[in-house]
Amino acid sequence: MAERQRGGGGGGGGGGLEAGALPPDVREGLAELELELSEGDITQKGYEKKRAKLLARYIPPIQGVDPSLQADSRVPGSSQTPAASSKQQKARSANARDERFRSDVHTEAVQAALAKYKERKMPMPSKRRSVLAHSSVETYTPPDTSSASEDEGSLRRQGRLTSTPFQSHSNVEPWLHRVIQGSSTSSSASSTSSHAGGKPAAASNTAPAAAAATVLADLMAHAQLDNHPAPPDVTTGLVELPSRERPQVASVRGVPRGYSSSMLETADGVPVNSRVSSKIQQLLNTLKRPKRPPLKEFFVDDFEELLEVHQPDPNQPKPEGSQMTVLQGEPLGVVSNWPPSLLAALQHWGTTQPKAPCLTALDTTGKAIYTLTYGKLWSRSEKLAYTLLNKLASKSEPLLKPGDRVALVFPNSDPVMFMVAFYGCLLAELIPVPIEVPLTRKDAGSQQIGFLLGSCGVTLALTTDACQKGLPKAPTGEVATFKGWPRLVWFVIDGKHLAKPAKDWHPPVRDASAETAYIEYKTSKEGSTVGITISHASMLAQCHALTQACSYSEAETLTNVLDFKRDAGLWHGVLTSVMNRMHVVSIPYALMKVNPLSWIQKVCSYKARVALVKSRDMHWSLLAQRDQRDVSLSSLRMLIVADGANPWSVSSCDAFLNVFQSRGLRPEVICPCASSSEALTVAIRRPPDSGGPPPGKTVLSMNGLSYGVIRVDTEEKLSVLTVQDVGQVMPGASVCVVKVEGTPYLCRTDEVGEVCVHSGATGAAYYGLVGITRNVFETVPVTAGGVPISDQPFTRTGLLGFIGPDQLVFVVGKLDGLMAVGLRRHSADDVVATALAVEPMKFVYRGRIAVFSVTVLHDDRIVLVAEQRPDASEEDSFQWMSRVLQAIDSIHQVGVYCLALVPANTLPKAPLGGIHISETKQRFLEGTLHPCNVLMCPHTCVTNLPKPRQKQPEVGPASMIVGNLVAGKRIAQASGRDVTQLEDNDQARKFLYLADVLQWRAQTTPDHPLFLLLNAKGTITSAATCVQLHKRAERIAAALGERGRLNVGDHVALVYPPGVDLIATFYGCLYAGCVPITVRPPHPQNLATTLPTVKMIVEVSKSTCILTTQAIMKLLKSKEAGAAVDVKTWPTILDTDDLPKKRVASVFRPPSPDMLAYLDFSVSTTGILAGVKMSHAATSALCRSIKLQCELYPSRQIAVCLDPYCGLGFALWCLCSVYSGHQSLLVPPLELENNVSLWLSAVSQYRVRVTFCSYSVMEMCTKGLGTQTDLLRTQRAIPFWSTENAFHFLSTPGCL
Repeated sequence: MAERQRGGGGGGGGGGLEAGALPPDVREGLAELELELSEGDITQKGYEKKRAKLLARYIPPIQGVDPSLQADSRVPGSSQTPAASSKQQKARSANARDERFRSDVHTEAVQAALAKYKERKMPMPSKRRSVLAHSSVETYTPPDTSSASEDEGSLRRQGRLTSTPFQSHSNVEPWLHRVIQGSSTSSSASSTSSHAGGKPAAASNTAPAAAAATVLADLMAHAQLDNHPAPPDVTTGLVELPSRERPQVASVRGVPRGYSSSMLETADGVPVNSRVSSKIQQLLNTLKRPKRPPLKEFFVDDFEELLEVHQPDPNQPKPEGSQMTVLQGEPLGVVSNWPPSLLAALQHWGTTQPKAPCLTALDTTGKAIYTLTYGKLWSRSEKLAYTLLNKLASKSEPLLKPGDRVALVFPNSDPVMFMVAFYGCLLAELIPVPIEVPLTRKDAGSQQIGFLLGSCGVTLALTTDACQKGLPKAPTGEVATFKGWPRLVWFVIDGKHLAKPAKDWHPPVRDASAETAYIEYKTSKEGSTVGITISHASMLAQCHALTQACSYSEAETLTNVLDFKRDAGLWHGVLTSVMNRMHVVSIPYALMKVNPLSWIQKVCSYKARVALVKSRDMHWSLLAQRDQRDVSLSSLRMLIVADGANPWSVSSCDAFLNVFQSRGLRPEVICPCASSSEALTVAIRRPPDSGGPPPGKTVLSMNGLSYGVIRVDTEEKLSVLTVQDVGQVMPGASVCVVKVEGTPYLCRTDEVGEVCVHSGATGAAYYGLVGITRNVFETVPVTAGGVPISDQPFTRTGLLGFIGPDQLVFVVGKLDGLMAVGLRRHSADDVVATALAVEPMKFVYRGRIAVFSVTVLHDDRIVLVAEQRPDASEEDSFQWMSRVLQAIDSIHQVGVYCLALVPANTLPKAPLGGIHISETKQRFLEGTLHPCNVLMCPHTCVTNLPKPRQKQPEVGPASMIVGNLVAGKRIAQASGRDVTQLEDNDQARKFLYLADVLQWRAQTTPDHPLFLLLNAKGTITSAATCVQLHKRAERIAAALGERGRLNVGDHVALVYPPGVDLIATFYGCLYAGCVPITVRPPHPQNLATTLPTVKMIVEVSKSTCILTTQAIMKLLKSKEAGAAVDVKTWPTILDTDDLPKKRVASVFRPPSPDMLAYLDFSVSTTGILAGVKMSHAATSALCRSIKLQCELYPSRQIAVCLDPYCGLGFALWCLCSVYSGHQSLLVPPLELENNVSLWLSAVSQYRVRVTFCSYSVMEMCTKGLGTQTDLLRTQRAIPFWSTENAFHFLSTPGCL
């Protein structure tokens, strides 16, 4: 539509008024109404009423016409276009802008954008209509005489249209009466009047305002149906405007679509004349309508706020190539003297070449402080293996046994001790887990590392004496326990602490097998840390493939700048180097910070043949190369760029070559490679003299890449990505590219997907995570027809790329850095590069920028966080941020949700100096990032806002349930995961009974806290560790046997208030072989009502003894209790307040898992008492299912605000913490009566991620705290979290 057709312009008046004749406040009010209507803030009817009210004093009244309809009448030249009014509205917003945020460049860009916006958006069409707009158009308008042109898309009706020049005005009144009286929810839409032939009706272009009524009456007399007088469309203007689309309007209830507008029908279906009274007709329609809606309406969700679904761009590029084929790497060569395992190679070199240098360590000045020979590496590793297996014992039992996991905690400046520890663990058949040194208790990602150690069952950490002294200490002088970490024994492996092996002891050197050799940690984009298991066979195959691809030979020197504990630094500098008896010169990160040229100097001095670096190291050396002119790189035959998979590394490679080519660096020496933690080395470029193809480079369109399509682009210089190849596939490997989401279909040749590898040199699994292991390590790619390409599984690498010419692999990004905004995907590295290219380029402190995405309205939104220079002013900051937004919008065609600037050196750092992205994102979501400048732009990127008053077209889950209930159908059965398939390290394989689990925890983790009980003030009143709970249970079991004279199988009622005593007595009963029944104690002020319930449960359960406290025992025997029950009929009552410290002779072990464990009694709301018998097998299964569903583990902390007497509340209070080992924060619901904010305060104070509560608790907090949010926010008593940190409220009405 060329203009809005809802009657009246934006700022102009109605009738014959000129826009300038209206006062400014009226014009402003009209403009605001236009804006509200265009954005859906008000309905059409509300708009008409408010507009008519504004113009009432300026339009002469017309007899018998609704004032709201008068406001819709126009005369030529009187209306002001909506564009003008909106322009005034935008001008006011622009003028209110703060001057300190203004920059000339930004102002020009904004003005240009506003001009485009105006040209594109104004005059704004009606985007939203009434919820009834989809119904019939015969509402209250006459047969369509307004536009007979079929090209306009108007809705035609049955009947022949004629034109009569003169018509009595009396025919108007009945129709107007129907319009005014019969409309309740209609949306008045304007139309244009015309003759049957499509010619505009005659109307004066200069009709004055005073003659509005006469002109309106003349116009209404121009159209009629053959046999019935045609009522006029009084919502139209007084002049016909050029071709316009006629909006739909709502219909009368009961008038079905397709009927003639001139005929209505009664309840019996008898046609009647349209002149029938509207009230009578409405009554008939109401009577005809069924009293209950049809069944199908129950299956349609009545949601009015729905997210707009992104529609695919019809012009978006689509892949056109053929389906790719699997790319085979060269076969692994057969070497006659190749050792059967890596340990066999170490033994061979350690005994035959003991003087050969293996590893040289440097200090922070670049001086070589120690050179480890192969003989020393073998002897020290042998000593360590012997010590670990034979000299570390606890209670006459060895602390470690083959297959146990051991943490290696070594700084990046000590590669020698790390290498000894790594091979020592392998010789002892232990599994090393290298991690970073925790410098503080609040290190970024430290808690996730602790989770990994806990899930791996690590109990021992190896380190050096110097490193241990630098670790945070507890008040006792021991190494502090870091948050989320398991309890560790720290062992120093310096020479004086190692024992000399016995003469008859020799380490087992076996052939490479599928058993796990080591575990390498990886942190995902969301911050979770997983352990990737690498087998001995994979480790050997990786060494073989790297040796063949890089042509490694004996006695070569390799300079390693990378982290030697993981990734390429470990594979080349620790594993493959030993296999080939190479000499590695390790450059510590601290030295690179002081002297970025140190690695080049060591290449020159040691005549190194291979150097292992990252593009960052090459960039740093470029900045410092002016100080050194006597270096030469002519000895290098391979300069391996470990992060060659980052497409932006090509600029560093090119710049480095340009500078150092004159110093002996040959172009073919630079060899980028691609690798991932799951698939190890994926591809590496070989020098041409080794038989590799020439290097490849291409320029790709970023717009195409965002749709996953490869398009070579040479013209759009701003929106292109230059990509270099990462070489050929590794020997012995097969590579394919599959679609990122859904079924792993093979991509087309011009399509970007995830690179998958099948090889013997890949990781085996994520330790302890069976589900995601299948998705990543057991992927079976299929063709477009669904046929598997191989019977062997492939491993997903997390690299996004494609196969280019000469069978070269190209990588354009990583899956972890992918941000799916709408229907397009953007790489975080690309956005970082764009931001760093914005002038002034030195505004960002040391180039430290973090880009990630957060979920808002079910879609990713881009967040950019940067450290600004210390001397940057606020004006400079916002100028730079404005330019960044423009640059990202121009180059990537995507909006930025939030751009935040933080002070220098405040973003969390990764171990080797980079930004810890996941920790930065977590701080952003928690509100602890503390930025100094923020620019939020949600309006540019959140484009799927809810659409008001629009029904959901498809059937939703809620309506499906309601529809099935109404139809009387049985709801489909839902089943959870199968808990019979247990993990290997699950204690359920060892302990089927909870009593055994508690004893095991008391021995292995005695000081691990299981329970913390809070009072109304939020302070801890009682706590219990594993060993404390075990000892209290032993004393109670001894008392049951001595004082209670109870036998195995006797029922015992536990009448305790919520607390640790209840839990201890429960396990005391299990230790004694009794069957406990938890009972809510009677209320002292309401004994008459609550005491009979206690009596009833005791009698029905056939309890032979009651365990309670002294206070409750007195209450049960008091005179007041005698008025409610017969106190003489109580069974034996024992109090457990002061029990002697006696141990039970032996803990009872049930002969069968089907034996009764406890009774679960609950009273329904109708007063019915029901008891459930729970066997030991059922109890264990219940705990196991809760553990799996809620992801409970020893390092997790949960908050429980439930009654502990039955159902899920009892299970969470008494059972689950002992079974899963997590810490439970116990909040008795009764304490909320004294402090309604107790539960939420505890959750906030202890930063609990999972909490359990009941409906009553939530209702109490809502009612009690709903009016205090401002006060709580001011006092910071309860922070308000973002949706990412919302807690799982598992509400339980009282039963499982």
